[in-house]
Amino acid sequence: MKNRKTYSKEFKLDSIALVRDQNYPVAEAARNLDVSAQVLGRWIKEATVFFAKERK
Repeated sequence: MKNRKTYSKEFKLDSIALVRDQNYPVAEAARNLDVSAQVLGRWIKEATVFFAKERK
């Protein structure tokens, strides 16, 4: 069985910032960060939901 990698909150936020603030395509950012595009996409989606709830 393959061990699951864990990433720090700071790494996730920096990864999201690459896509949102610096306009990197998700696939390219994921490749450069050595994570799957699906994982990075999920982090972005979770952050969007989280910050939307914070604004209410």
